Amino acid sequence: MSRTNVDQLVETIARRVEAEIERQLGRVPQPSDLAPCATCKVGVHCEPKRVVGAVNAGAKRIGVEGLLEAAPCGHLAPLIDHTILKPEATKEELRKVCDEARRFGFATVCVNSANVRFVAACLEGSGVKAIAVVGFPLGAATPSAKAFETREAIRNGAQEIDMVINIGALKSRDLAEAFADIKAVVEAAGRVPVKVILETSKLDHDEKVMACTLSKAAGAAFVKTSTGFGGGGATPEDVALMRKVVGDDIGVKASGGIRTTEDAEKVLAAGASRIGASSSVEIVRCAKPDPKAKAAPKGY
Repeated sequence: MSRTNVDQLVETIARRVEAEIERQLGRVPQPSDLAPCATCKVGVHCEPKRVVGAVNAGAKRIGVEGLLEAAPCGHLAPLIDHTILKPEATKEELRKVCDEARRFGFATVCVNSANVRFVAACLEGSGVKAIAVVGFPLGAATPSAKAFETREAIRNGAQEIDMVINIGALKSRDLAEAFADIKAVVEAAGRVPVKVILETSKLDHDEKVMACTLSKAAGAAFVKTSTGFGGGGATPEDVALMRKVVGDDIGVKASGGIRTTEDAEKVLAAGASRIGASSSVEIVRCAKPDPKAKAAPKGY
């Protein structure tokens, strides 16, 4: 048996054991035949036994098209990475974010790598992907450490990787080191898409250009503005610059400080193809800026 097959078998067994433990501890409601499905939350017409049977028969994804919750700005949902990256995130909060992602049809749920196995299990059977951040939020780990974290995250169910660039190497103009850092993660990820977080608030114009160029050359699938923890977030100006540098060949993800529909529309108009936000539900519900609102806490 190959190493890949062993990893897949271990992953399957681990998820089943985790699900059984949670069932026995009573953390996951066990539905009756007439109760709403605990997996997809779509109501009495979803039959849990049929869903489980389909998965056991080899189905990789269960469709619930047409059952998403309607939202005034729901057209934005497929472009949003629904995000929870605060270090104190609890299992209850993670599960809530996954439920929201299913309900509104967000593209992904983005979490720290320690939480990706739990989130991937919560999202199983839906079209929503799990993302793990790597080298987060500083980007100051070694390339080999980031590569290991990437492989571990993918084994645990990550379907996309958002890595933080080596900011110090970039600002030192050590472009070979910065390139090797990105390349190590891209190679470790294999076919799994990698987004490179630039932390634009810490870079000048030329450094942003260099970071985008290195990311594209290293084979990244996206360049991304910010961690949301670095003292600044996405701006339309930075998004426009990043799109200009990478062209149409790779994606641009705007993240950090995007909390309203207006914020989202501005970065999309500037060239973003994906948005990272923790205020995703408010965005798809067409939230407007609140002039009386206090400044948002650090992080996104």
